[in-house]
Amino acid sequence: MSSQSQVASTQVTKRQTKPAEVRIDELMNAAQTLFLAKGVEATTISEIIASVGVAKGTFYHYFESKQHIVEALKKRYIDFFIAALDTAVATCDAEDWVSQFKVWISANIQTYLESYAIHDIVFGAHHHERKNNEKNMILEQLLQILNGGQQADIWHLEQPRLTALLIYSGVHGVADEAIANQLQDSTDFSQQIALQYLKMLHHDG
Repeated sequence: MSSQSQVASTQVTKRQTKPAEVRIDELMNAAQTLFLAKGVEATTISEIIASVGVAKGTFYHYFESKQHIVEALKKRYIDFFIAALDTAVATCDAEDWVSQFKVWISANIQTYLESYAIHDIVFGAHHHERKNNEKNMILEQLLQILNGGQQADIWHLEQPRLTALLIYSGVHGVADEAIANQLQDSTDFSQQIALQYLKMLHHDG
């Protein structure tokens, strides 16, 4: 199952009385499908509720506007992305900072390549905002790994946070390049990028 499918957690079903969290999920999944197919601007609230089979009042019970549901999808995407990185890093030994670093880089690239269509929908033109909570949370993941390796004397960084920021920006830059070039094998590509970054950290292993 692709990451884009994983972001949507439930299937749209026939109209009936359901728990709030289920109905919210259905509306978000329907909106996400329509946004991916038509774009946010071209999609109407009427189309979203028709896809789910509910009244317009049901939509407004949970969401104030179409932009509100976009924000909800953004939060769900951020949670999904960070969880994917956490899960990948958790496969490594707690003190194996080199493996954690390589896995973090690889998982970051692969998850982005598999889900960038949703990313572009929910972030739109706001991806490069100076105050970007998603970026800050992901930077903290990487910074924890860099600081762990620093304390273990694996690499020596004068400015760990600046290093994390440069790596973060570079990872998404090469991922965008891979998307533009329609890369087929993301696994090998992401592993090669991870090795290049490891060399940049002057790992002496």
